[in-house]
Amino acid sequence: MREWLLEYYLLIKALHIIAVIAWMSGMFYLPRLFVYHTETVVGAADYERFCTMERRLLKAIMLPALVLVWTFGLTMAWLNDWWEAGWFQMKLGLVAGLTWVHVTNVLFAHDFARGKNARTGRFFRFWNELPTLFMIAIVILVVTKAF
Repeated sequence: MREWLLEYYLLIKALHIIAVIAWMSGMFYLPRLFVYHTETVVGAADYERFCTMERRLLKAIMLPALVLVWTFGLTMAWLNDWWEAGWFQMKLGLVAGLTWVHVTNVLFAHDFARGKNARTGRFFRFWNELPTLFMIAIVILVVTKAF
């Protein structure tokens, strides 16, 4: 099976990159929605619209993209036997951290949906920068394979 998949390696890599782009787009946009959401009143039409937007973004784009990122990424690691490479181990840790940010975003969206958000727009403005920091580190590791 490994030999068969190697024939499709470039396709797997392209699909991984596409999934990363889709996931990261959501990771950048969702906290921005949270910022705007904090400026609305629980129960108002705008409040409910933000809940719907957040739920759809998470379920229709971000979750499928997250699953595909992990699936194609681990497939490439298996095909290239990257498990012992230091850069890959660090990347794997950073992607796990980014996944934690994703899960935390899900919890924040649930808080909004229940009308129980206690965080400020300022908090979410700072929170919005976290995926960027992870992304920068991951891209540098993947491109340079420094160690």
